Amino acid sequence: MGKHEHHEHHGESLADAARHNLEAAGEKWTDTRAAIFEALSGFSRPASAYDIAELVSAARGKRVAPNSVYRILDLFVTTNLAMRVESANAYLANSHPGCEHDCIFLVCDTCGEATHIDDDSLSSKVRAVAREQGFKSIRPVIEVRGICQKCG
Repeated sequence: MGKHEHHEHHGESLADAARHNLEAAGEKWTDTRAAIFEALSGFSRPASAYDIAELVSAARGKRVAPNSVYRILDLFVTTNLAMRVESANAYLANSHPGCEHDCIFLVCDTCGEATHIDDDSLSSKVRAVAREQGFKSIRPVIEVRGICQKCG
């Protein structure tokens, strides 16, 4: 498998890396964005905007609208702080936000866990095929649905 090396972040290190990447992209790391990133990074499975809005609302003692969360999550995906599991309309924090890569997920239909894998040779091939078909601004999103080893 064509893997590349990257540094996995956790906890405060992950929040610091996320903040650095967002600010490097010219965006501000606001309290609301920090709270949403913290909530997102606390999930072990892909989380919906509604899950995150509920968690942040409870922590802050005031309602945070899912639409606001969606806008911030879209910004996080654009700036590589989060990855979107398209088939579940849910998000995962990117544990290595400084590393640009394509979204390749193995999604369990039983427990809902989405395992992100890096395979540069696979995504390079998909990009090449798309370019041959005249596509530009290619962002491969590959999801394999099935039953994970724990559930199988």
